[in-house]
Amino acid sequence: MKLKSAIFTLALLIGLSVQVSAQDSFTPKDDLAKYGNDSVECVKNLSLYRGDYKQWKQNGKKGDIINSASKYWRYVLENCPKATENLYVDGINILEHYLKLAKDDQEKQSIFDTIMMLYDMRIHYFPNHYKTGKTQVGTLLGRKGVDMYKFSPSKNYLKAFEILGEAIKIDKNRAKGPVYIYYFRSITKMAQKGDTDTTAVVDAYDMISDYIDSNIEYYTKKGDTKKTEMYTNIKGNIENTFEPFANCTDLVRIYQKKYKETPDDIDLLKKITNLLDKKSCIDSELYFNTTVGLYKLEPSPESAYLIGKMLLKEEKYSEAVPYLEEAIKMENESRAYKALIFLAEDFMSLNNFSKARNAALKAAKLNPKAGKPYAIIGDLYAASAKDCGNDELTNKVTYWAAVDKYTRARDVEPDLAESMNKRINSYRKYFPSTELLFFHNLNEGDSYTIECWINEVTTVRAAK
Repeated sequence: MKLKSAIFTLALLIGLSVQVSAQDSFTPKDDLAKYGNDSVECVKNLSLYRGDYKQWKQNGKKGDIINSASKYWRYVLENCPKATENLYVDGINILEHYLKLAKDDQEKQSIFDTIMMLYDMRIHYFPNHYKTGKTQVGTLLGRKGVDMYKFSPSKNYLKAFEILGEAIKIDKNRAKGPVYIYYFRSITKMAQKGDTDTTAVVDAYDMISDYIDSNIEYYTKKGDTKKTEMYTNIKGNIENTFEPFANCTDLVRIYQKKYKETPDDIDLLKKITNLLDKKSCIDSELYFNTTVGLYKLEPSPESAYLIGKMLLKEEKYSEAVPYLEEAIKMENESRAYKALIFLAEDFMSLNNFSKARNAALKAAKLNPKAGKPYAIIGDLYAASAKDCGNDELTNKVTYWAAVDKYTRARDVEPDLAESMNKRINSYRKYFPSTELLFFHNLNEGDSYTIECWINEVTTVRAAK
């Protein structure tokens, strides 16, 4: 049954009304031409509304001219809804203006219902982007769902969840940031209200965090720091919302039952290992069983990575090596980088410093903006000092190379400055003294080649 909703009150001198149903739907007018049944009148009203609307915007969205623009806009909306997509873009701005002026809840609800209807009309009449020709349905559904949740979270969270879920289903990792945020807020509210359970929240987190992570990786690789920071902030927002549902005990409890029912379900094993790995729940028996089970059913660099990481944590360094060496073949560069870091640390624990450095250098090549590889090499050099020397001088010169790497790590990744400065200051005191340099006919600033396995040129410096 259609319900007639008065959108603007007489006090606003507009008198606009539209047909809106309880489902925020509308009656399509597909049989109409672009400019309706009276093209002359339609074009005239279109021109008048656009002129007044532009003047209103130029005046900082102030002035009574918006009332005139609204009157002409209403005519175009009712009589020639296919005329221009701007009809819906401008219409939402107009209605949001009146929403701020609304005096009571009933009036606010009427205006809001019409905003929702405008989204539906735009999706119906203009489903594709005017430039690319590609669908924009997901984007428009996302905007509709976000607006719906923001208007009244307590009333609209169920409907918003449905709409935002459809938007994400269409756009996947191309959805706008607020779509992920409000989708997740709506499902956590559903869990709090008893409309769903924790499992659904966890599944939703697993899905959208993958999309967000892929965007962070993409924009980081592209060098777009603004977008990278934006998605990183979105991830932080999602993580904060998920925190009450994210404890390892609950995650293991939820997925232990599913694992027992279908222990050979590869998709389930991937989901469990991925989620427990993300939330650092890798000490559980479930993580061990699913990781090993996944590798047996589908050996891959990804599953090898999980096993290698697990064995490394258990200090089974020799056993971890072959898995980590396979893991560095992952196509996902972010994970391949992490695998190389783990491999470098593994070889360092095995005192195989040369292989540890090789792994760290490969990691640095894969991620030129990361300082961690150079920090590892610095630690390797510092640990080699006494083994690479045979007298008072050569027992100390390796610290020069170590400090060089710590400095490089700090320069490449400024966030490491504090920790690297501590190491630099700690090892500077082990540099040769001025007297020792003089005794060996060395001057500060001279080049010096450190031999042993390091075989690297550095600069002579005195202890400070």
